[in-house]
Amino acid sequence: MRKIRAAVIGVGYLGRFHAQKYAQAAGCELVAVVDPRAEARAAVAEELKTRALADYRELLGQVDAVSVVTPTPAHFAIARDCLEAGAHVLVEKPITETAAEARELIALAARVQRILQVGHLERFNAAILAAEPYLKSTRFIECHRLAPYRERGTDVNVVLDLMIHDIDIVQTIVGAPVASIDAVGTPVFSDEIDIANARIRFANGCIANATASRVSLKTERKLRIFEDDAYLSLDLQQKIMTLIRKRTAADGPGPLPVTIEEQSLEQGDALKAEIESFLGCIRDGRPPVVSGEAGLMALETAMRITAQVEEALAERRRTRGH
Repeated sequence: MRKIRAAVIGVGYLGRFHAQKYAQAAGCELVAVVDPRAEARAAVAEELKTRALADYRELLGQVDAVSVVTPTPAHFAIARDCLEAGAHVLVEKPITETAAEARELIALAARVQRILQVGHLERFNAAILAAEPYLKSTRFIECHRLAPYRERGTDVNVVLDLMIHDIDIVQTIVGAPVASIDAVGTPVFSDEIDIANARIRFANGCIANATASRVSLKTERKLRIFEDDAYLSLDLQQKIMTLIRKRTAADGPGPLPVTIEEQSLEQGDALKAEIESFLGCIRDGRPPVVSGEAGLMALETAMRITAQVEEALAERRRTRGH
């Protein structure tokens, strides 16, 4: 089977890692990297011994697969042009700026029969994968995703930058429509929302409480999941899963009415797994782990949260003005 010809459009901090994974992947050839910034594209092209291009349109018709790792406002046009030219597309999250754009990409990918995968990387996190067999009747989920402030990523607010990861995970676990949202947040260092909390109630009664901050002193990515008969604590950064279950007769006697199991998992390489999964979908014709529809669902919920926070902030400003 001939090699999949791949390219990466946008080789900033994250795009460079995408390019490295394609260059290392079996049965794949990294034919080019694209970036309007001469220094960025030249450095990655030199590192990986591939072509450097300033304009992605030079690639159209010459590649089988692309990663779109540009700022979010550029996602739609680039992904659309690549799909129309016959390429499979892995687009970083959030899928697009608007839900209408996401729907258009989903419809286009279906029409041209190409893979459209969204870069929700945490789906490939070892701790999430280890938890899957225990997720049967989730009642409550608590998410904390905290990071120190840095300029990179502040082209979008913290909900679209960080919380959207947890929104995607939670919606996948719960598998029910969102019934209501109660959200608060505020800018701190940037003009966008830098810290936010959302309480999401699902139609099946499950509730998720998600906090995201990019103005914290430490980095933390934790999920706590409460089931009918178990409690799971997941450290997505350290890759540790703690499972607490009610003690049964089969467990034998013990000092506590529960059993506690802690698993330290292999760190793994989630981006490598994501790109290999994408390439596997192209070869086998199977649907992606994170479809365009999943990306749209996460975007719509993130936009609802953003709208609610911004409405409250505007009301607060109006009140102060009186």
